[in-house]
Amino acid sequence: MSGGWKFPKTELNAMHAVLFTNVRIFDGSGADAFDGEVRVEGERIVAVAASDQRLPRKGVDVVDGGGATLIPGLIESHAHLSFTDCVQSVDLGFIPPEEHVLATAANARKLLESGFTSCFSAASAKPRLDIVVRDAIERGDFPGPRLRAASPEMTVTAGLGDVRLPHCYRENFAKICDGADEFRRFAREMVREGADVLKINISGDAGTPASPADTTVMTDAEVSAVCEVARAHSKRIAAHARSAESVKMALRHGVEIIYHATLLDEEARDLLEADKEHVFVAPVLGNLYASLYEAAPWGSTVEAGRARGLEHELEAGIENMVDLKKRGVRVLPGGDYGFAWNPNGSDARDIAHFVNLLGFSPKEALVAATRLGGEIMGLGDCLGQIRPGYLADLLLVQADPLANPSVLQERDQIRVIMKGGQFHKHV
Repeated sequence: MSGGWKFPKTELNAMHAVLFTNVRIFDGSGADAFDGEVRVEGERIVAVAASDQRLPRKGVDVVDGGGATLIPGLIESHAHLSFTDCVQSVDLGFIPPEEHVLATAANARKLLESGFTSCFSAASAKPRLDIVVRDAIERGDFPGPRLRAASPEMTVTAGLGDVRLPHCYRENFAKICDGADEFRRFAREMVREGADVLKINISGDAGTPASPADTTVMTDAEVSAVCEVARAHSKRIAAHARSAESVKMALRHGVEIIYHATLLDEEARDLLEADKEHVFVAPVLGNLYASLYEAAPWGSTVEAGRARGLEHELEAGIENMVDLKKRGVRVLPGGDYGFAWNPNGSDARDIAHFVNLLGFSPKEALVAATRLGGEIMGLGDCLGQIRPGYLADLLLVQADPLANPSVLQERDQIRVIMKGGQFHKHV
């Protein structure tokens, strides 16, 4: 077929200009919500007015919110769109690439339908899954959030993601590299393919018996090699770093996105505070909580989770995140969704976790999921807030998420989903 076949677009038709009126506006800045109006033209917000002002109505389609709350689109800071809600991560290696692309695209749509208009990927299960889905979304081939595409998790022999057996080869979500040259080579390959984010597993994990969560498995030379490639090509680095030493290693080499950081010591907390203008921390509490308390139907009881150290790590992680928040470190929701007990599409649970486990106010938790999300996406000057000139990524929520952020977990509470000025949902 000449020009190639494309999936039909499934978003509702874009409107030239839209006016949201009779809405309660939470603009994502941290200010209190207020009654007002918001005008969108093309893909941008062009005007925001308080209730004592009326914006021009000529040539616009008016959406009367009926007092519902208008908030910025949610931003997932630790996305795994190519994780297929599996029970064991090794299952990802058995999915053929063709089927895996379709599953990743389906998860992208699921995230958008859940109110997440942007995602920062924390790893792709195969080298090009994130990349091809990102590009297809940007072309309009099918719906999904704007996406920062990641490499697979680069790990070491015996590290998180190494599921190889001595008598046969098994794949997982990780690329096994040993030594600086192997890490450097694979990082360059992912740059060549178009990844936005290079992911490295500096620490171990409770799910890796040979390398538990408190171990640090990469060397300074290996981390440095990937960071050199990232700097040369203006790419982002994200690190799986649970142990205190792995966090320190990440900071030594300029890693700005640190996932987990659950087992910190005082020195690591001090270093994070000293670098708080540049670093982001996403503790990934959603999966940790669900793995401990909600995985019994899949064969992992609370007792088994405790034996793996999950309860200790969750308690330590909560204590550390409370402390980092007090120090002014940017702590973001994003819960490692994509497993059977923590499925893609339930990501808004992390916002409630921030309130219920970390003591964030609902407003603080929403700021972390919107304004700070725009910052981790590298678009802090145009994403994650309701301000003139910003991208029109908006949700109209029937109930008030500032009173109860759990309403964001209910899709029927989200009346409007707009991404870049286009309606994905409008009821």
